[in-house]
Amino acid sequence: MKGTVEIQLFVQQFMGILGGEGFSLPVVSDTEVVDVKLNFSDAAVNALKHSMNGDEDSHVLIISAQSGGCSGYMYDMKIVEDPGDDGFQRLNIGGIGVLIHNKDSSMLSGITVDFKDTLMGGGFEINNPNADRSCGCGQSFG
Repeated sequence: MKGTVEIQLFVQQFMGILGGEGFSLPVVSDTEVVDVKLNFSDAAVNALKHSMNGDEDSHVLIISAQSGGCSGYMYDMKIVEDPGDDGFQRLNIGGIGVLIHNKDSSMLSGITVDFKDTLMGGGFEINNPNADRSCGCGQSFG
């Protein structure tokens, strides 16, 4: 009997989540699609080629802007097998396929991608002329 009461309390505590209360659906709005122009430093191209390890023919780099971070959006970069999706703009940067989704084109066009290798870790850095504000960590923008 004690186990049944605990389960009932657990269900009641999270009923709002199960019932959908407290959630709102995101507002869908049209986004401006622009022809994307990207700048990559030689160091960034070399780091990507090293990361792709010879898979440049079958894999691509996708750069996107995800909701989140302390400034509104966060950069996301990932190497994946080429999705062959028409919803992306496709660029060739030093022999590497780079994809930007059309929904992110106005936020990411004009970015400069660099790679810093430092004793403290380093990594990819993005400079975005479209950002009104950015976070001190460099991973978030708005």
